[in-house]
Order: sequence, then structure tokens, then C-alpha cells
Amino acid sequence: MFHGILVTQDDAGYRATLQPLDDALLGEEADGDVTVQVAWSTLNYKDALALTGQAPIVRRFPLVPGIDFAGTVLRSRHPAWQVGDAVILNGWGVGENHHGGLATQARVPGDWLVALPAGMTARQAMAIGTAGYTAMLCLLALERHGLRPGDGEVLVTGASGGVGSVAIALLAGLGYTVVASTGRPAEAPYLQSLGAASILDRHTLSAPGKPLGKERWAAVIDSVGSHTLANACATTRANGAVTACGLAGGMDLPASVAPFILRGVTLYGINSVTVPLALRQQAWQRLAHDLDPARLASMVHEVPLADAIATGAALLGGTVRGRVVVDVQA
Repeated sequence: MFHGILVTQDDAGYRATLQPLDDALLGEEADGDVTVQVAWSTLNYKDALALTGQAPIVRRFPLVPGIDFAGTVLRSRHPAWQVGDAVILNGWGVGENHHGGLATQARVPGDWLVALPAGMTARQAMAIGTAGYTAMLCLLALERHGLRPGDGEVLVTGASGGVGSVAIALLAGLGYTVVASTGRPAEAPYLQSLGAASILDRHTLSAPGKPLGKERWAAVIDSVGSHTLANACATTRANGAVTACGLAGGMDLPASVAPFILRGVTLYGINSVTVPLALRQQAWQRLAHDLDPARLASMVHEVPLADAIATGAALLGGTVRGRVVVDVQA
């Protein structure tokens, strides 16, 4: 037996409850050759949707949610992993159609796991989580595009969220001039402590805009979508780049082709779920090297597993900033 959060849906409705779970539940995962003792998990936007049922994130019932976890290998039939190895998991449909990390144990295919980088704790890995890992994937895409710190301002939208917070800390630590877009003016001191050079009211980007605006951004990391993403593209400088990794403002993209065919702007879509192993390893090694532990610590809010459901609802309500780590063993 172990314990965790289980999401169910039946005639009585959609529920997420913390309860004792039987190992037979994990045994249903025929392709899981590594069992992990989970130490820490986290709450991302997708987790909050799964816990509350506000979007059809969960694809099978019953299901343990949680798209991230970090812990140690308990049992392994996979040649890459031995008992006691420290591992991280992000994505691969975990917490959506495969039992996830909001439980004290998880069983997954070994090919989905990444070794915890040297010098990084499991708690720090989950303070980063999929949100911070996605921010690094955005940064890697911009670097491959050719972006360098001296090229000009980099816009980060959804700045006080998980992706935005880590993106600001990463960019600032590497010497970029970061402009943080947020709808919460009270968070300005927090964003500046992460390294934002200036704050932009999100309402300047969230309303319908023109096909082209005044050129400003050398690059953009956007986790909002909809009009915000369209306006970010319209105001990016010639031959600049925009990364799209979220939809907090909507799945639509009410844009024109003008930025792309008149200014040569490139829009990169960032998928964090099924990333090849080599890129995953690169992203985690860069996070271990480039992300200031003090800045990471300043953006973290810790909760026990028993509080994860309520915290998920608060996250969707816009009252949680930065990153949430879940002490699964508490």
C-alpha cells in the first residue's frame, strides 16, 4: 500500500481525493519497468486543471495526477536504472493517461526518466518542474535561433507564473534585459528580484491589436497565447524569434502573417511532453548550471500532499505566484 491523490469520474461527478492506494493500481501499467519512490512533486497549470476537472486533462479514470516527480528507484527491470538511482520525470502523458507523481510511488517506463543532475536536489528539481524545464526549452530554441544577451529586450509574458518566473531568472542570470508582462502590479518587486529590468502591464498586450506594431522585442517567451501572443509577434523586431509554450489566455491565435513575411519573425512552438532524451538531458544540465539556486528558492511555495488539491484551485484562481513544490512524503 501507498498513498496518493486519485481522480475519479462517475455518476456522482468528478472528484480528486487523497487516499490509500494499492500497488495493484500501478500494476495496471503494463509498460512500466521502473518503480520510483516519489519524494517531491509539483503543481503546474495542467495539474491544477486535472485536480479541479476544469479541463479534460485526465484521459482515463481512475488516475493519479501529477505530470512531474522526482525520487529514487525502488525496483527496475530497465538496463539504465538501478535501485537507489535519483531520477526526474516530466511529461510523456504522465498525470494524463498514465498514473503520475502526486503519490508516494510511481511506475513508468525507464526510457521516460532522466538522471537528477549532480549538485541538484530532488526538491530543487521539482521547484523547477515542467514549468521551469519548459522555460529552458524556450531559451534553448532562442539560442539556436541566434539570440545573444546584447541583442535587445526579451519579453516574458505570464511573468509571475511558473514558466515566466523561471524564464526571467534564467535570462537575467545570463545577462539578458528582461521585460516582464503581468496583470498583477503588486508582483513587480518579486519579478524585479528575479531579474526583470522593467514591468509591462499585460493589458497592453491582451486586447486585439494591429497586424504590425512598433518593433521592440529581440525575442519573446510566451505562456499566454491568444491576443497576447499575436501582439508579441506583431511587436518583435525584424528576424527576431517568439516561443509559444502555453495557453493561459486561450488556445486561439488571432494574428496575421505580417510579422512573419514582412519582418522575418520566427514563431517556435515548444512541446515539453515528448522531447527526445538528448534534449531533455541538455535542458536539465543547463538548468543545473544556469539557474541561480537563490533565485529559484525565492519563487517556491511548498505544500504537503494533503494541500495539493486546494492549492491547485488557488493556482487557477491566479492567487499563486512562482512555483509550487509538493512534499509527497509529508
